[in-house]
Amino acid sequence: MTISRLTIPVVALALALAGCATTTEQAAAPGAAAAAGKTTIRIGSPFKPGHILVDTAEKFKELVETRSGGRIAVAIDAGTKAEIEINKLNSAGQLEMQSNGTNFLEAYAPPYYFFTGPYVMKDFDHYMRVWNGKLGREAQAEMAKNGNLLYLGTIYRGQRWTTATKPLYTPADAYNLKLRLPPIPSWMAVWKAIGTDPVGVPLPELFGSLKSGKAQASEGDLPQVSSFKLDEVQSHLIMTNHLVQTGGLLINKPFFDRLSKADQNLVVQAGKEACDWANNKMKAGENEYLLNLQRRGMQVVIPDADAFRAKAKPAVDELFKTQWSVTTWADVLAQ
Repeated sequence: MTISRLTIPVVALALALAGCATTTEQAAAPGAAAAAGKTTIRIGSPFKPGHILVDTAEKFKELVETRSGGRIAVAIDAGTKAEIEINKLNSAGQLEMQSNGTNFLEAYAPPYYFFTGPYVMKDFDHYMRVWNGKLGREAQAEMAKNGNLLYLGTIYRGQRWTTATKPLYTPADAYNLKLRLPPIPSWMAVWKAIGTDPVGVPLPELFGSLKSGKAQASEGDLPQVSSFKLDEVQSHLIMTNHLVQTGGLLINKPFFDRLSKADQNLVVQAGKEACDWANNKMKAGENEYLLNLQRRGMQVVIPDADAFRAKAKPAVDELFKTQWSVTTWADVLAQ
């Protein structure tokens, strides 16, 4: 069966850099300070090298260091800290920037976390229409007010798939399956409604949880499946396409406010170009991720996606009533 390419529009990306210069030793400490006209910005990501969000950070590093003539250094910490930890460090100013998943919405704008809710969005075009509208602007204002975070860009990571050691065609096949999920209550509620037994595991522990048997299955975008080498511990790749996955580039607001106007412009322009580059790469290479995973032995399964969605619907409806009450699912779907 031919698997169609997912649509990946180009979106804007912006990262940030330090408002005061740092020595190499100082850059390793929280709240890096300035010395000798040298600036270091630290970018945290829970993903390993080879993931599109790390690729984006690396492209940004190349552009900023070149255009600043070496005055600005960018240090990338990839795959050593969990998503939630990185978000907290960035909010506190102990990391200048993050290239991360969307925990920032859950933490600092929780009524708007439906943007990253399973089965809520139709596709990435739909996601961006809503994000660029009133609801997205409100969410960004909440993140700035509650988390000291400025949202600088969206990167499409692909639809999320499911991995397992057996084929999953219907929700019945997933009944009581120990499914690794990020420790996100709303995601767990939806997958529990489908019939799985969710296991909350931070991203750095993803591979180990599957290898040890703590979890029997997982879900994630194709770059995640590939970069974490899940083909070594999972045999089947199930096209559930249950979530439109994005990543965000964010900067600590007080840190950004201290930048000179020239440096802010440099950062914004380099970020936009890095984002354009990353999305073009993702658009051209998403099918290659899939083909490589098949070459590495994973078997692709086309499930009854409507059956999974029907089982999830009551949980999604309840989340809009109790947690995401700034809008309704019907209003989101109408945009």
